[in-house]
Amino acid sequence: MRDYIKERVVEVANYIVANQSTVRDTAKKYGISKSTVHKDVVYRLIDVNKFLYEEVRDILDMNKAERHIRGGMATKNKYLHNKN
Repeated sequence: MRDYIKERVVEVANYIVANQSTVRDTAKKYGISKSTVHKDVVYRLIDVNKFLYEEVRDILDMNKAERHIRGGMATKNKYLHNKN
């Protein structure tokens, strides 16, 4: 793996841990695609830093478990906003 990719992987992972960020938010912050962020933190990070990988994995699992709730709240807010 090239050095600039390793640096990006660690930087993205640290951002996710520090901000409890989603893949989508992280991709917007760094100007890269969601699939790149996902590949970086799920597949490449384990080779670079196993401890950091475990922290990021916990956050990603939590985000996945809460995803349906956030979607429901967004829909609720959309219809409440349209009513007014």
